[in-house]
Amino acid sequence: MSDSEDRKISSVSAVPAGQSRGSPWYLVAVLMYAPVILFIDGRLANAWPWEYVLGALTLALLALWTTRLSPSDRTQVWICVVVATGWEYLGSQIWGGYRYRFGAIPTFVPFGHGLVYVFAFTLAAMPWVQRHERRFAYVVLALAWAWAIAGVTTLPALTGRVDWHGWYWLPLFTLAILFGPRKALFAGIFIAVTDLELAGTWFGAWTWLANTPWVHVSSGNPPSAIAGGYAVIDGSVLLIVAFLASLRTRWPFGRRERPLPAYNATKTTNRPSPT
Repeated sequence: MSDSEDRKISSVSAVPAGQSRGSPWYLVAVLMYAPVILFIDGRLANAWPWEYVLGALTLALLALWTTRLSPSDRTQVWICVVVATGWEYLGSQIWGGYRYRFGAIPTFVPFGHGLVYVFAFTLAAMPWVQRHERRFAYVVLALAWAWAIAGVTTLPALTGRVDWHGWYWLPLFTLAILFGPRKALFAGIFIAVTDLELAGTWFGAWTWLANTPWVHVSSGNPPSAIAGGYAVIDGSVLLIVAFLASLRTRWPFGRRERPLPAYNATKTTNRPSPT
């Protein structure tokens, strides 16, 4: 399948109102913002009040940066914030595969997931990415495989961890790149997630357990292909978008009123007059 055919498939969900506008400076800003926030969070003595300040700041920047997205992409970003919050609660509070330094989910984390989507949508809208979407996505996929292989071969000598956990997510990410219609989006997600995961674990904002609960496999800190988890999040977002679209067509407020049939004057003019 060619790049142009992939773009035709991915454009099915796009709206005719316009396309997301991208700038390399926005990409750089998002990649720089996450490490700065996580550096600050890793040095806080208490969650209150500064984590909430960081949350408010991240929300404000997310609201600002989404203004450059198309209405369709913007909707998906805010749905992602809600969906990712649910998966965050499952992952950190119920499953417990990773733990935040103060226990609870920091207020900036849900909006940080939105920034991951902003980065991915912005990157996917760049002309050079659209021209070489398949090549770009395959290069990112190769990096993910290289990281996963290194996680069980060379990196354990440096990190003290054997990362088999990353191999659990690698098939999902591989399928999303090879067969999904949103290749550039997932490539961008991998870049953004790698940026924040490396920064978050390095600065101590959160820590992945050496052995994962339930499945009991050794894990890196972070796991190599954890971006594959966004295949679940993205799938959830698309299902919700499709559900909301169906509601708009079924519910009364989503329907357009049908015009009344035109009045046929001949029915009255041709009617015989009473005698």
